[in-house]
Amino acid sequence: MKRIALIFSLLVAPLVADEAQRIKCGNLVYGKGQTSVCFADAFLKDAARETGIDIDPSFSRIALAKPELFKTPMCVFTGEGDFQLTPEERKNLKRYLENGGFIMASPGCSDADWNRAFQREISAALPEYKFAALPMDHELFSTVHKITEVRTYSKSVKLQGLQINGRLALLYSPEGLNDVRNASGCCCCGGSEIQQSRQVNVNALVYALLH
Repeated sequence: MKRIALIFSLLVAPLVADEAQRIKCGNLVYGKGQTSVCFADAFLKDAARETGIDIDPSFSRIALAKPELFKTPMCVFTGEGDFQLTPEERKNLKRYLENGGFIMASPGCSDADWNRAFQREISAALPEYKFAALPMDHELFSTVHKITEVRTYSKSVKLQGLQINGRLALLYSPEGLNDVRNASGCCCCGGSEIQQSRQVNVNALVYALLH
């Protein structure tokens, strides 16, 4: 993993050198103040330990409509229930993804209302881009951990990707990507959570830093 840290220092660090030295991962606040209430941040420590990259072990709350969005290389977009983005939030979302930002999105506890709202809002903000199933030979599945299958407790599933300018810019799972065993404040007892969520999240963060 020292090689990943070296590549990062050569290719990515200059882009964030004027910020605090530590990489921050955003937890998006959007709509009418909606955000994650319990998305586990344990993968941030994992990514730092396994790559040698200086990553903040806690999320930073980042409003989708604010300029702070553009100071972080990756954001988690999650929550529960229906929501609607403002025009400024849609504009920022599109600009962020088209200019190198990366978003990892999934509903809290596999919430169906959130899933429907998310798909609707992405279509409104980025109508020219379409989700496609991410093949298991995609680089994201081997960036740090080698992942050969993505499963809930009952079935094998496919993650969805939005490609922009030849780069995976948005990773989306209709099933929850929350590492519920390390989450605080929810259990997702009725949800269909991804078993490999912690490894997927580590890989997604490191992929975002390297692309």
